[in-house]
This record gives sequence, C-alpha cells and structure tokens, in this order.
Amino acid sequence: MATDLERFVEAEGRAELVREVRQRIDAEGVTYVYYQFPSVTGRIMGKGVPAPHWERIAEKGFQLVYGATANLFTDRHGDYIGYGPEAWELVGIPEPETFAVLPWDHRVARVWCTCFRNREDREGPGEVLTSDCRGNLRRIQDELEQRTGIHLRAGMEPEMMWLKPDPNGEPSVEGKTKPYCYHIDQFSELQPIIHKMVEYGQKLGLDMIQGDHEDAPGQIELNFGFDRAEKTADNLSTFRQIAKQVGRELGAFPCFMPKPFMGVSANGCHTNISMWEGDRNLFLPDTDDMHMPSRTGLHAVGGILEHLRALTCITAPTVNSYRRFWETGFWAPVFADWGFQNRTTALRISSPDRFEYRSVDASVNPYLALAGLIKVMDDGIQRALDPGKPEEGNIYEAIEAGKEVRRVPMTLGEALEELEKDDVVKSALPGEMYRVFMHYKRDEWERYCATVSDWDMQEYLDVLP
Repeated sequence: MATDLERFVEAEGRAELVREVRQRIDAEGVTYVYYQFPSVTGRIMGKGVPAPHWERIAEKGFQLVYGATANLFTDRHGDYIGYGPEAWELVGIPEPETFAVLPWDHRVARVWCTCFRNREDREGPGEVLTSDCRGNLRRIQDELEQRTGIHLRAGMEPEMMWLKPDPNGEPSVEGKTKPYCYHIDQFSELQPIIHKMVEYGQKLGLDMIQGDHEDAPGQIELNFGFDRAEKTADNLSTFRQIAKQVGRELGAFPCFMPKPFMGVSANGCHTNISMWEGDRNLFLPDTDDMHMPSRTGLHAVGGILEHLRALTCITAPTVNSYRRFWETGFWAPVFADWGFQNRTTALRISSPDRFEYRSVDASVNPYLALAGLIKVMDDGIQRALDPGKPEEGNIYEAIEAGKEVRRVPMTLGEALEELEKDDVVKSALPGEMYRVFMHYKRDEWERYCATVSDWDMQEYLDVLP
C-alpha cells in the first residue's frame, strides 16, 4: 500500500506543476532554491539547494533531523527538545504551487514543503510528520471541510516595532519613531521601510491593503487581505521574512516581541475570522438584527469562549506574551467575553461578517493558532454552545459593577496547565506535535523561573541590613 509520502509525490497534476517550475527556473535565471517549513515556534527552517536539482528534490525530497521542527534547541538540562540525536531524519517534499522567486534577489526562489517521516523509519515510514505544524493545519482544515463542508478564513493583523541599531549594529530597545498613534508624520518617517514591505509583499502574492502608525515607539501595522486559514498562515510567515530582509537593507530591526516596552501598547496580531461553506459566509446575520452574527457564528463564539484559557497557550505562546495582559490600560484582552466593537473583551464583533480574536500577539505561530481556532469553533458549532449576551460596555466597569467573567491565564505556566486539561485544544496539536510543543514551552517557562533578572536585583539586593 502506498505511503502518505508516495501519495503526495504522485498526486494528480503534480508532475505538470513540477515541469512548470522548471520552466520558470530556466526562464527567470533562478540558480538557488530555499526549501522551507515552519518550526514549532514559527521559525522558518529548511535547506538551500542549487536549482539544477529541482526535479530530484521534487521527487525524493531533502532530509533534515526531526528535531528541526523544534529549532534543534536543547532544554535547560542539555537534552534536545522533542527528538534525541538518535532520531531519524524527516523528508521535506516541496509543493510546486508555492514556488516564488524572491523579489530582492532574482537568483533565489523559495518553496514551501510538507514534512514526512523517513522512508526507512521503523515507526510509520513515509507517514506524515505530525510535528510539522504547517501540514497539521492543512490536514485539520481538510478534515473539517470533508466532514461538514465548512472551512475557516482568516485575516491576521501583525504589529511590529522598528528599532534603531546600536553602535555595534545590534538592535537597541529604541524605536525609530515617537509613539504617536495614527500620526501620518511618524508614519512618513518609516515610509522607506513601508514602500519596501509593500513592494516585496505584492511580488510574493500578498494583497497589501492598508497600514498605520500604532501607539508604541517605531510601531506600525501593515495589513494584507484575508484568505483560507492555511494560506493566511503562509502569508504571515512570508510577511515576517520580508520584514527581516527589509531590515537588513535599510539598517533597522523589525521586532515581533510582544512587549519590548512597558507603558505603551504591545505588539498584537489580532485575527479576524469567519467560517464559510463554499462561497457562503456562515457568520452573516440570519435575523433582522444586522449587528448580531448568525446562529452558527454565535456557536463558534461560544466555542472560543469555552476553550479560551487553553487556547491562549498557543495564541500567546511566550513568557513575554503575558506582560501584555498585565498592562490592562492598553485595552489588554484578558477577559473571556465578547461584544460589538468592544476592545476590552477577548472577542470583538468587528463587522457583521466576521469577528476579531484579540488574545493573540506578534510572536504567534499562525499554523498552531489557526488550527486551534478551527477546533474550538467546530466544537462550539457541534455542541451549539451559547456565548451569552454581548457585553455592550467597558468590561472593566462591568466587572466593578458585579459582572463575573473568567480571565485568560496571566502567565505562560498557568496557560500550560490549562492546555493540559483541554482535549479539544490539544487535538489541534496531533500526534508528536503536542509532545514537542509542551517540551519546548515547559522548558521555556522553567528557564524563566530559574533566571535571576534585573527586577530581582533591584528588589532584593539590599533586602536586609
């Protein structure tokens, strides 16, 4: 019986796509190709191969240790995260339909890859590699669509802070502009960066639609159009790669750290989501109330609120993510509630055809986050979960008046505990993905807890006479 890898390589129409890529390589003078996939943290991993080997890689793939899906990092005890040195090597097979020439160097192209277990692995040879978060998202989306006819579409709004280099060329904690929100003059100061971001984004297939200066030093938000979940995740990863290249060219550092500055807003990544059946948006109102989502939309909201505490672990995935939740003066989305155009709740109905999930930041791995959203919304729809009445006012004032609302976890450690208890969210991390994620993030939390910080020194150095 054919393996997953063999079925992928032999899929109908793929051979013609491989030939079309060869024609592009020859016509456009491409000499080198990056074969890439995202790791558990969203870091882009892979190999570079001279272009004459395109057909061989398209058929056979490239090999890389399984631990590359966890950045090939070691934990605080010196053990490799996820997979030891005795593990086999994954096989990455390129998807020719994702082939794109890099607009900043036309000699180089990149192509996304799906990862499989090694052909000779004693455990599941040639099966899909479940620690491949990108492949998981596509399979989770496909399963939902085959079972229900429904798929998720999403638009992600990445915020970033452009920082000045220090005298050694390293990034400093100093933004290139003043923290004036929506200020056109400050936006104009970053125009050379913006021009490059838009130019490269458009050439790599991103529908760049709008942008503005946000209210932190050097902080801008540049948006691209929404799409199916798996395409949007690729687009966000491409956007980040573009930002790093523009930073190299223009001597600036694009910072996606959620909270590099206190006293100003953090780097969020608000995610606008809707569920579709074919070309029909299932969130559009089905009553005379134009502000109220459909019954399907309400049940999807109910699913997110039901699982929000565990979902936060993969949408706010770093220790630093939770600094954002503690500074509540900047509309921090810390409460498991929803409302119309309400920026004090975790879910905001931003338009009758979609809603905005706000408890997500710029460090997010979009493949994990969108897979998690698919799972919890599907659960809400299947169980007809009621999200309750929308919160019309400021949630902080409502709580002071006696409303009881659950909070999101306030530390990564707390979020990890919530994830361990939630089987629905865990199902978005199938097979080895959950083990790799938990190993990586448990170690991150433990390393933070085991570190003496500047705060410790300031608070306790002279604690006794």
